[in-house]
Amino acid sequence: MNIFTHLIAKSTHISEKSVNATIILLDEGCTIPFIARYRKERTGNLNEIQITQISEQYERLKEVQKRKETILKSIREQEKLTPALQKRIEDCWDSTGLEDIYLPYKPKRHTRAEIARQKGLEPLASLIMLQRDSAPQRAAERFVNDDVKDTDEAIAGAKDIIAEQISEDQQARNTVRREYKRDAVITSKVIKKKEDDDEAQKYRSYFDFSKPLKRVSSHQLLAMRRGEAAGILRVTISADDEECIYRLKRQFVRGNGPCQKIVGEAAEDAFKRLIDPSIENEFAALSKDQADEEAINVFAENLRQLLLSPPIGQKRTMAVDPGYANGCKIACLDAQGNLLHHEIIFPHPPKRYYAQSTISLMRMIHDYKIEAIAIGNGTASRETQDFVNDAIKEYQRQYKTDKLPSVFVVSEDGASIYSASETARKEFPDEDVTTRGAVSIGRRLMDPLAELVKIDPKNLGVGQYQHDVDQKKLKHELDLTVESCVNQVGVDLNTASPHLLQYVSGLGPQLAKNIVDYRRDNGAFTSRTQLRKVPRLGAVAYEQCAGFLRIPGARNPLDNSAVHPESYHVVEAMAKDSGCTVAELIKDKEKQKHIDIKKYVTAETGLPTLTDIMQELEKPGRDPRGAVEEFHFDEHVHSIDDLTEGMELPGIVTNITNFGAFVDVGVHQDGLVHISQMADKFVSDPAKVVHLHQHVRVRVIEVDDRRHRISLSMKGVAQ
Repeated sequence: MNIFTHLIAKSTHISEKSVNATIILLDEGCTIPFIARYRKERTGNLNEIQITQISEQYERLKEVQKRKETILKSIREQEKLTPALQKRIEDCWDSTGLEDIYLPYKPKRHTRAEIARQKGLEPLASLIMLQRDSAPQRAAERFVNDDVKDTDEAIAGAKDIIAEQISEDQQARNTVRREYKRDAVITSKVIKKKEDDDEAQKYRSYFDFSKPLKRVSSHQLLAMRRGEAAGILRVTISADDEECIYRLKRQFVRGNGPCQKIVGEAAEDAFKRLIDPSIENEFAALSKDQADEEAINVFAENLRQLLLSPPIGQKRTMAVDPGYANGCKIACLDAQGNLLHHEIIFPHPPKRYYAQSTISLMRMIHDYKIEAIAIGNGTASRETQDFVNDAIKEYQRQYKTDKLPSVFVVSEDGASIYSASETARKEFPDEDVTTRGAVSIGRRLMDPLAELVKIDPKNLGVGQYQHDVDQKKLKHELDLTVESCVNQVGVDLNTASPHLLQYVSGLGPQLAKNIVDYRRDNGAFTSRTQLRKVPRLGAVAYEQCAGFLRIPGARNPLDNSAVHPESYHVVEAMAKDSGCTVAELIKDKEKQKHIDIKKYVTAETGLPTLTDIMQELEKPGRDPRGAVEEFHFDEHVHSIDDLTEGMELPGIVTNITNFGAFVDVGVHQDGLVHISQMADKFVSDPAKVVHLHQHVRVRVIEVDDRRHRISLSMKGVAQ
C-alpha cells in the first residue's frame, strides 16, 4: 500500500484495504459505475459515493505530489535544499501548508525587501531582528553609501526586509489564518454611481451587507461575487486588524527597546501590506471554492433527478412548442421517437385561429393515433394547455371515444440550444430549428434521459449561478452525474443514440460512434458477445460496458438484464440445479425462492454479487425511474394578477436550491418556497423535502408585482 492509501483512508474513514483495492481498479481504467456495480467483493461493497470520494482524493493527492516535485526541484536548483526542509515538504499534503513552506524560496519579484537586499541591508535587518542592539541608528551608519543616503533609509530598508521575513513565516501566516477562521467578516457595498441602475436592483440586498464569513450561505456569496464581477458591488473580507497585529507582535517582539520598536513596526507593516491582502485573497478563494462546491452539489442532484425523471415510454406522442405571434409548433412522433409530421397552428392572439387550430389538432390526434401530448412550459404554455384540453374534449365528443391522449407539461429548458446544435442538424438536416425544438420536447416525455444527454447540462435550467462557479469542476461533476444516471438505468444497445452510448461505462464518443456504425452496417445486435466485433472495442472496454447494455428479445435473456456476462455461468448453474433453463428460471419466481445463494459463493463471486443477480432475475432489465404522472394547474389561475394571499394552489417543483425550491403554479413566473416555509419542522436541506418535478400544493403568502416575485409556503398545506 502507498502513502495515498493511508491518507485517503484516514480522511474518508474507509478501510485501507477497500481504498487500496479501489485505487488499483481506478488505475486499471475501471469506471466508478462499474466498480460500484460489479466489483463489490474487491472493494468491500463500497457504494458509488464512497468510490467517487476515493477517486477525487486520489486525483488531488497526485496533483499535490506533482507540486512537491516542482518545489523540490526549484529549491534544489537554488542550492538551499536541506534534509530537514526536504522532509518538511515530503511530509506535507496540504496545498496551503506546502505553499507556505515554499514562500521564502519562491523567486521574488522586484519587492521593496529585494531592493533593500540589493543595497546590502540584509545584515542590518538580521542585527535588528536579534533585538539585542541598543542603538540600531548607530549600527545603521555603517550601511550608508552611494545607494543608501542616510540612516533613516537604511532602517527603512531593514524594516522592509524584516516585514517580508515575517510575512513568509508559516507560523505568522497561521496566526492570521486562525483569526480569519474565527472572526472574518464579509462586507458588500454598492458602488455609488451604479446604485440607481436597473441592473443593480437585483443586488439591492447586498448594497450594504455585512455578515460573519462562516455564516454566509453559498448562494449569498455567489450573488455578491456576481455583483462584484458586474462592477456593481465592492466585496471585502476582513478580520480584526488590531487583534492580528497584537498577536504578530507577541510572536516576534521580545522585550522593549529601539530594535523591538522597529520589529513591531515591521510586524504591523507585514500584516497590513503583505499578510492581510494575501490571506484575504486566500479566504476569498477558499470561500468561493466552498460556495462552488455547495452550488455544484445542488446542481448535480437536480440534474440527477431530471435525468431520472419517469419516462412515458414508447407511446405515439404529439409535442407542442407553445407561442403567440409565431404560433404553436406541432411535431407528431411514432413510438420510437421518429418524426411523422409537423405543422404550425395559431390558437392564440394576435392571429387566434381558434376553431381552425382545434380542427387541426383533432385531425393529428386521429391520423397519427396520438397517445400522449407533451406541452413545453415556456411562453404561452398555460394558455396552450387550456386550448389542448378543450380540443381533447371536442375530440371525445366528435369521435365518441374515451381513448384520449394524456397531457403533460414538459420543461423546455435547453430545447432551443439543442435545436441549433450540430447534433440536431445531423438528426434532422431538412428541418428548421422550431421543428427540432418541438421534437426534443416530445422525446423528453418519452425518455428524458435519452434526450437530455444531447444537451449541455448547464442549459437545462436546474441550478443557480451555474455560470459563476468553477467551470472545470462543474463539468467534471455533471459528467459524472450523467454517467451515473445512464449506467443506473441501462441502455438499449439497438436504439441508443451515440450521445447516450458515450456515457456508458468504458465507452466514449469514438466507441459509441463505432457501435452505431456497426449496428447500421450489420443490423441489430442479437447478443452482447457481438460487441467484441465492434472496431477498437477491446477486452477492457467490453468488460466495462457489457453489463450496462441491454438487448430486448436477445437469444440469451440475460443479455437484457444487469447480470454481467462474467457471471452468466453462475445463473446457468442455478438453472441446471433447479432443473430448468435460464429463461424458465427467470419466469418462475417459485424456483428462484428455493435457490440457496450461499452454494454459489466462490473466490470471485461473493454474496453481494449473488444478491444482485437474484434481484435481477426477479425483475430483469427493470427501469428504476418509476411512472410519469399527469398534472393540472388551477383552472381559475392564469396570471400573477389572479393570485391572492392565502390562496392554495397545485404546482410543480421546477428547481431546487440550498435556500428553497421554485414552484410553477401556472402564471409564467415561478414562486419561491423558502427553506423556512417548506415544512412545520426545521429543514436543513430542501432536497430532503421535495424533488424535481414533484407535484405539490402551496399557499401564496406574498406577491411582489414590482420585483415579479411570488412567495409561497408549504407549511400547514396538506400534500
